[in-house]
Amino acid sequence: MRTSSALALLFAASLALLGATPSFAQAALAAAEGPPTDLGTVPAIDAAQALASALDGAGGGVTAMDQITALQDAATAGDPMAQFQLGLMYESGEGVSKDRAKAFGYFAEIANQHADAAPKGTEADIVAHSFVKMGEYYQDGVPEAGIPKDEGYSIKLLLHAATYFGDAEAQYRVGMLYLDKDGLGDNPVQSARWLYSAATKGNVAAQAHLGDLLFNGDGQVKANPVEGLTWLTVASRNSLQTTDASWIADLLNAAMSVASPDARKQATDQADSLQSSLPTP
Repeated sequence: MRTSSALALLFAASLALLGATPSFAQAALAAAEGPPTDLGTVPAIDAAQALASALDGAGGGVTAMDQITALQDAATAGDPMAQFQLGLMYESGEGVSKDRAKAFGYFAEIANQHADAAPKGTEADIVAHSFVKMGEYYQDGVPEAGIPKDEGYSIKLLLHAATYFGDAEAQYRVGMLYLDKDGLGDNPVQSARWLYSAATKGNVAAQAHLGDLLFNGDGQVKANPVEGLTWLTVASRNSLQTTDASWIADLLNAAMSVASPDARKQATDQADSLQSSLPTP
C-alpha cells in the first residue's frame, strides 16, 4: 500500500525543513510513487522514524497539525508507514500527547494486517519493527489498553520478526533470550547463532554480546579470544557517540585486560577487515 502524493510531500517537506538527509525525503516521495530502485539504501523505517522525530516544531508553512491530520487520514486508510509514524509519536509523546494504548493500537494494526507481507518488500522493515514493538508491549502488558502481560506471546512475536522477516533487532533479542533460562532456555549455541545473524547485519548490541560470548566461552561455545575481541572491537567502534558506547567499552576493556598481547594484536588487525565487510549501523 502506498501513501498519497500529498502525504508524501508533507513527509519530504518536514524532513527537509528540519535538516534531515536527502535520502529520508526521497524515501517518503518514493513511497507515494513506487518502490525505490535500491531497497537497501532507503529503508522505510528510516523515513518513518525521521518524520516522527521531526514533527514537533516544523515550520515553513507546513504545520504540525497539517502533518498529524495527513498522517491520521493515511493511517485510517490503512497505510502502514503512517500507522508506524503515529505509533512512534504516541509512544514517545512527540507532537501529540503520550498515549501507550494508541501506540499499541497502531503497531497492532500493522502486525495484524501485514503479518505475511513479502519479507523483502518495501514495507517489510516497518512490519518487522511493529512485531518487535508488539513484543515489547506484551512483555510488560498494556493495562490502559486492556492488554495483559504475556511473555510467551511476546517471544512468539519476536520469533516471527526474526525468522520470517530476518529483522536484525528481533534476531538480537532472540539471541539474548537463548541466554536466559526464563526466556528460551540457557542455550549458548543457539544464542551465538542468532547473535551472529544480527551482528552481520550491523546490529551493534549483537556484535558486542557475540564478542563477549566468544571471548569467554559458555558450555558448548568454546572460548575464542581472538574472534571475541575482534567482534568487541568492531562493536566498540560502531557504538561511538551512542547510548551503547559505555557498556560496550566496559566489555571490551574487561576482555583486553586479560587477553594476551598476541590476541590483542590479531583482533585489532582482523577488526579492520571485519568492519569493512559489515553494513553501516
